[in-house]
Amino acid sequence: MATGRTAALRAAVAALACAALPSLAQIQLPKPAPGAPAAAPRPAPAAPSRPAAPAAAAGREVLLDRVVAVVNDEALTQYELDAQRRAILAQMREAKMTPPATDVLERQVLERMITERALLQFARETGIRVDDTGVERTIARIAQDNKLTPDQFRAALQREGIPYAKYREDVRREMTVQRLREREAESRANVSDAEVDQFLQLTASRGAGDAEYQLAHILVGVPEQSSPDQLGERRRRAEDALAQIKGGADFAQVAAALSDAPDALQGGNLGWRAAARLPTVFVEVIRGMKPGDVSEVLRSPAGYHIVKLVDLRDRNAPVVVEQARVRHVLVRVSETVSEADAKARIDRVKDRLDTGAKFEDMARINSEDPSSARGGELGWVSPGDTVPEFEQAFRALALGEVSQPVRTPFGWHLIRVDERRTQDVTQERQREQARMALRQRRSDELFADFVRQTRDRAYVEYKADER
Repeated sequence: MATGRTAALRAAVAALACAALPSLAQIQLPKPAPGAPAAAPRPAPAAPSRPAAPAAAAGREVLLDRVVAVVNDEALTQYELDAQRRAILAQMREAKMTPPATDVLERQVLERMITERALLQFARETGIRVDDTGVERTIARIAQDNKLTPDQFRAALQREGIPYAKYREDVRREMTVQRLREREAESRANVSDAEVDQFLQLTASRGAGDAEYQLAHILVGVPEQSSPDQLGERRRRAEDALAQIKGGADFAQVAAALSDAPDALQGGNLGWRAAARLPTVFVEVIRGMKPGDVSEVLRSPAGYHIVKLVDLRDRNAPVVVEQARVRHVLVRVSETVSEADAKARIDRVKDRLDTGAKFEDMARINSEDPSSARGGELGWVSPGDTVPEFEQAFRALALGEVSQPVRTPFGWHLIRVDERRTQDVTQERQREQARMALRQRRSDELFADFVRQTRDRAYVEYKADER
């Protein structure tokens, strides 16, 4: 039996192996509409050879891999599809989920791979790069989270039958998609103070401002410009899924078999979410539900949904925390600024500070953060407001002390703490949680639209006849 550490590692490995689209819980994966005109044919790329064991006798045939789909000018092969399917099956076994039928699972996996490939191609064409240093740093963080040294982590991957080189590329792909999301959605998901005020007033009037919901869902997607016949077929498919659930079928298994959402193979699990992070059509229904209840079929622009309220919890408790008033200088690592160049720049700033330069002046001149206009001041920072590396660094500082260079996912920082205090932040935390939830929902919606548009623009040719 696996130890807790091994189980956690397997979960991390499986998540990276099959979470090609890690944050797309509301995204519909488009499928070819019945009767849709085929795209203009392009010559399919040659399929790469499948790795094969040495022949036992001279003259034995070596099977070539088969192309199962073409995405723009890149082939997806049966070998890749089989490898991805095995990884997802391993994750489902770890979660004690019953997998759907083989053909259903293969369709789900293939659609996910097509969407991921289209996103990665767009990222590459528009200049997003993830260098080896960034990949290795992320893997080191995963190893640390599992309380393993890098060598122990490599050995654990080997025991799981996962080549380290393949794992590195899985991490690189996931980081690439995340950077694409940051650029195309998160940077544009702004929320005003007026929107926060309106949301807090609305949730207070409904008595649900402090509730969080753990949900699972099934999405039967509706293609754009669907005909009445297509809408009717999709509606019947959703009603069939609901009938199976009401008849006693496991919700997670029905989601894995019938849902078009990227989280289908995780049983449709959406995790814990505040109301602000949920589509309005969900919120209006779940407030009248008890844990374990399943909704009727719901309609949204994305298609037909079925929602299960797994659990409910209350966040209404006073929050008293130790805050620090923090300043920082940030030098970002990007496609145009290498790791070495960014580190050299932050080292030069540190040298200037050590020889008497004012922190505020150096922040205004050198920091690549909006706080630079305020001399690097971030204001009062509470636990959890910053990434772990940043928080760990500033909590270890004495008042007025400047940190050594600190690396976070954003780049290289120098940090100074000016004051500390204990503060009741209940109201501030409620506002910040509302702002974050609204921003996350807007980011989800923006990225969902972006993914659909990228998938729609991609030339996709299915090679079912060759399989």
